[in-house]
Amino acid sequence: MSPKPRRPKHPTPKQLVQWRGISRIDQPSTRTYGWFVRIGFVTRRNGTSGPKHSKFFGDAGHGGPEKSLRAARRWRDQQAPKPKRGTARHK
Repeated sequence: MSPKPRRPKHPTPKQLVQWRGISRIDQPSTRTYGWFVRIGFVTRRNGTSGPKHSKFFGDAGHGGPEKSLRAARRWRDQQAPKPKRGTARHK
């Protein structure tokens, strides 16, 4: 089994973008190993907030930690809202 990817100790801004919204889950008691993605946080009526979209990418289902991380990043990037035409972010 290959070692799982780890977050760098002092990440650069570019590295931070690669990890945005992605967390590693290693829970031996339930045999849960993989990456959890949360994006698009919203505020609910009762004042609490939570992710608009979330998904778990297990190591076993994707062929290891590297492949599950790749799948998690791909899904996150597909879910990210595209900038609207005519706004300052769209050029």
